[in-house]
Amino acid sequence: MPALINTFKQSLANGETVFGAWLSLGTVNTTELMGAMGFDWLLIDGEHTPYDITVIRDQLMALEASPSQAAVRVPVGETWMIKQVLDAGAQTVLVPMVESADQARQLVRAMKYPPFGIRGVGYSSTRAAGFGKIADYGQTADDQTCLLVQVENRAGLAALDEILTIDGVDGVFIGPADLSADLGHMGQLSHPVVMEAILDATRRIAASGKAPGILSSDEAVLNAAIDAGARFVAVGVDAAMLANTARAVASKWIK
Repeated sequence: MPALINTFKQSLANGETVFGAWLSLGTVNTTELMGAMGFDWLLIDGEHTPYDITVIRDQLMALEASPSQAAVRVPVGETWMIKQVLDAGAQTVLVPMVESADQARQLVRAMKYPPFGIRGVGYSSTRAAGFGKIADYGQTADDQTCLLVQVENRAGLAALDEILTIDGVDGVFIGPADLSADLGHMGQLSHPVVMEAILDATRRIAASGKAPGILSSDEAVLNAAIDAGARFVAVGVDAAMLANTARAVASKWIK
């Protein structure tokens, strides 16, 4: 029995555009709720949240019956963190602040089993392998893992063309918030300088054959990125959705 098909990776390989959202609230209930809302994919954000591997595992479990494909963002591109989230059942991993081709190469190695990488071969007792049920997991898992790297500052943009030559990098996510700060326009995601950088990078990624990604709550930014070639598109964050709706309800009734 082989590893489960990664439908997110499959969709990107087929040239499809898939829409998702960020999960930053961290509870099983909210994750399960978001999984029932119809998104193509959902990103469990381990960078800007207090999640540990147990919380990430529980959210992966909450999404298991969901039609939404799960992805996990690790806090930083450490090999041991990537190993943990893969063994917990993640197939798609997003790594923040990638600034060089050498860093990207190391991340590819962390995602793959020997002889192509350095992922630890202890899968027989892991959730990823169904606790031994997926007998051929070790031989088939590499084909189903999906590595997305984040380019979100000037150093990353300078290294982008070389990063795009690396086999095993499936997609590149342009982080607009950090990029806006590094370009001197903190929080101004639609500033002309920021937008020019985002769209230029998106076009370069698309031209390379890899999948470009973006997150924004600004519809104009999203549409411009999609027109430039973005193919994994995050359209919101669960905490912001809840806060915005709660704020609107409260302001309607409380004067």
